[in-house]
Amino acid sequence: MARVYNFSAGPSMLPEEVLKKAAEEMLDYQGSGQSVMEMSHRSKVFDGIIKETEALFREIMNIPDNYKVLFLQGGASTQFAAIPLNFMNGSGKADYIITGQWAKKAFAEAKKYGEARAVASSADKTFTYIPKTKREDFDPEADYVYICMNNTIYGTVYHEIPDVGDIPLIADVSSCFLSEPLDVTKFAMVYGGAQKNVAPAGVTICIIREDMLGKARDITPTMLDYKIQADADSLYNTPPCWNIYITKLVLEWIKGLGGLEAMKARNEKKAKVLYDFLDSSKMFRGTVVPEDRSLMNVPFVTDSEELNAKFIKEAADNGFINLKGHRTVGGMRASIYNAMPIEGVEKLVAFMQKFEQENS
Repeated sequence: MARVYNFSAGPSMLPEEVLKKAAEEMLDYQGSGQSVMEMSHRSKVFDGIIKETEALFREIMNIPDNYKVLFLQGGASTQFAAIPLNFMNGSGKADYIITGQWAKKAFAEAKKYGEARAVASSADKTFTYIPKTKREDFDPEADYVYICMNNTIYGTVYHEIPDVGDIPLIADVSSCFLSEPLDVTKFAMVYGGAQKNVAPAGVTICIIREDMLGKARDITPTMLDYKIQADADSLYNTPPCWNIYITKLVLEWIKGLGGLEAMKARNEKKAKVLYDFLDSSKMFRGTVVPEDRSLMNVPFVTDSEELNAKFIKEAADNGFINLKGHRTVGGMRASIYNAMPIEGVEKLVAFMQKFEQENS
């Protein structure tokens, strides 16, 4: 059976060699006589898996010892509430930069728990750019500043981390996780759902500086208290064991390719193929200002809703699936995460060229 090229924004495609490895070990993980799906999270075998996964994260991302790496459930959206419950407890203030739907939802959740303020927003132009900020834009009393690093729906990314001075900076990195090197020390916390670049949906990785822990308000649910989870080494309850195992395989794959510098070069090469075509096309055009373009999510449109729909259908018929854009942007979106091979992007562009010739 031929595999399609899956351009979904998430859950997204996984590396084929990871899928094959998981298939090989499905019934018997490394001679244990059982699947990872079946084993106790308290077992010696799984203890080895979760510790190896954390060690690989620390190695590949160069995570310092004073940061905790947590493997949690609930998706990135659960962190929208967990973050203010854990951290907005000094001044009771927090600053948010609104660059898309997910930052907007995080902001709305934070307003339930304290004085959340929108410092800047790109909503005026349908989130097609990253708003510029200066250190003095932020409240020095804020308990933290929050950003969404890469905006899945709108295809924008922070190429430069905003200067927030001494205020703790928190970033949702769900859709750019492990796509290029990231200086973790610039953040008090980075976190992301796994289903874009890391593993199947079901595990959320939170990387938190230790001095941020232990500040949760009394009403914080036990499962949302980061210190409780850190003290239990992510094993307060049964974690998403299978997803953590797949995370380990993905991290091994990235390490085998040469780490995050190699991954960045690979992703830049893929994105250039698609953006160069969009910039030269007479039919298709990108929707994001060039300086803020994401390497992971590429929204594009034609000037006709009818043509958009025709393209999406014919693309799917030819093995290029999940190209329909989000309803707030319309048109198309190609998510070209780590696991998308460059051949997939090249073949998509060849199909787009053919479609343009046949429909001009």
